[in-house]
Amino acid sequence: MNVFTIKDLENLSGIKAHTIRIWEQRYSFLKPKRTETNIRYYTTDELKAVLNIALLNKYGYKISHIDKMSAEEMRQKIIDLSHAEAQQERLVNDLVQYMVDLDIVQFEEVLNHYIRLRGIERTITQLMFPFLDKIGILWMTNFIHPAQEHLVANIIRQKLIVGIENVHSSVHSDKMVVLFLPEGEYHELGLLYLYYLLKSKGVQVLYLGSDVPVRDMEFLVAAKKPDYLLTHLTSVPPNFNIDKFLSQFNQTIPHSKLIISGQLSACCPRKAFSNVQYKRSLQEVMEFVSAL
Repeated sequence: MNVFTIKDLENLSGIKAHTIRIWEQRYSFLKPKRTETNIRYYTTDELKAVLNIALLNKYGYKISHIDKMSAEEMRQKIIDLSHAEAQQERLVNDLVQYMVDLDIVQFEEVLNHYIRLRGIERTITQLMFPFLDKIGILWMTNFIHPAQEHLVANIIRQKLIVGIENVHSSVHSDKMVVLFLPEGEYHELGLLYLYYLLKSKGVQVLYLGSDVPVRDMEFLVAAKKPDYLLTHLTSVPPNFNIDKFLSQFNQTIPHSKLIISGQLSACCPRKAFSNVQYKRSLQEVMEFVSAL
C-alpha cells in the first residue's frame, strides 16, 4: 500500500498543508493515520480524495458542499466541469491515480485518447509535462515505488519519442544544443521533453541521453562545438555531488556554456561559475528555448 505525507498531498494537489489540516478538523473526507511517532500519513484513497476536492474547489465548489457529496457524485461533478483547463487538470489527476493503482491500461488509454483528439504536441504540453512536473517531487523523495515509476515512465518515453520523430518546425535556428544527464542519472523524461521543445523550434539537437561521463562530453564538444550543453536534473543520483560535477565540468570543458534545469536546479552549488545558468521553472526553460 502506498502511503503519503502531508507534504506529498500539498505537492500533488496544490493545497497548502495548513489548509489540509483545517479540512481534517472540519470535514469528514480526510482521516489520516499516524505513525508510532505521531506523524500523519495518508492512504491512496485519501490522495485521490484530495486531488478531486482540490479540483472542484478551484473551479467554484465550496468545501462544505463537496463534503456532502458521495464519491460517485463528486466524480460526475468533475467530469461535468466545462472549463478546458479544468478538464486538463482532471486528466492529469487521473494519470496520477492510475499510476498509484498500477492501472497501466487506463493510464495509456488516457494518453492515447488525448492524442487522437488533440494530437501528440498538445498531449505532451498539456498532459505529459504537467503530470511529470506534479509527480517529480515524489520521485525525488522515493514515495513512488520503482515499479510504478518504471511502468509509467516507459509509456511516456514511447509517446515522447514518437512526438520527437514527428515534429516539424516552420522556423530554423543556427544554434546547436547537446542534451545529456550526468553520470549516474537515468531519469531522462524531462530531457526528452526538452528535446521535443528544441526540435519544435528548429534547434539542432545532439542527444547523448543518460549516464554521460564528462570525458565523453569533452570529445563531443571538441568535434561539434555546440552552443550549449543542457541537462535536466530530476532526482539525486547515488553519490552525486553537484559541486564536484561542476568543478570537473569546468576543468574539462571550461569554455562550454552549461544550462541546468529541473527540480534540482534550485539546489545551488557552493561555488558559482560564469558559464553555468540555472533555469528554475518551465517558464524560464521556455524563454531560453524561444530565444535560441
